[in-house]
Amino acid sequence: MADPARARKLAVRIREVVASALERGVKDPRLGMVTVTEVRVTPDLVDATVFYTVYGDEAARRASAEALESARGLLRSQVGRATGVKVTPTLTFVHDRLPDDAKHLEELISVARERDARLAEVRRDARPAGDDDPYRRPRTADDDVEDDVDTDIVDEFDDVEEFDADDALGGDARAREAGAVGGHQVYPASPGGEPTVGR
Repeated sequence: MADPARARKLAVRIREVVASALERGVKDPRLGMVTVTEVRVTPDLVDATVFYTVYGDEAARRASAEALESARGLLRSQVGRATGVKVTPTLTFVHDRLPDDAKHLEELISVARERDARLAEVRRDARPAGDDDPYRRPRTADDDVEDDVDTDIVDEFDDVEEFDADDALGGDARAREAGAVGGHQVYPASPGGEPTVGR
């Protein structure tokens, strides 16, 4: 049954054994300054991947990779004796590019900082090509009211005379009020006739 916790524990032990063997047991002249960075073991404890870095150029990396490949059987036997597991995991050596990628990233960050510093030096005495304040200021409530009101329409309303209901009705309202005396109702005149008085 797979046991991740046991696999992690075995990975730590394999890392210690392989690092010690590379330092004292492997006498291959092709082997450079190799550092074991991490070991990963499958949950079934059958395969182990050993990640390493090499100090030097690409030629040193290739030579160290060949030395590790030729010493793989020796290293596996030492891992089996040191760990005491029933089935010794197979060892696969993989060059760890994480430190190289981290170094490259640091170089890119350094270049970006230098460019930012040069740009800040250029901007120090620079002035804007347009207005000092190119952004539009926020509108106030008073500005909105003034824009919404049309002064020409207000002036037209001022020129209109007060509305007279009697003039609009042609005197009919006054006739009804005058005729409503003594209990009689005066009705408006028909076109071309006189007002009539009802009972």
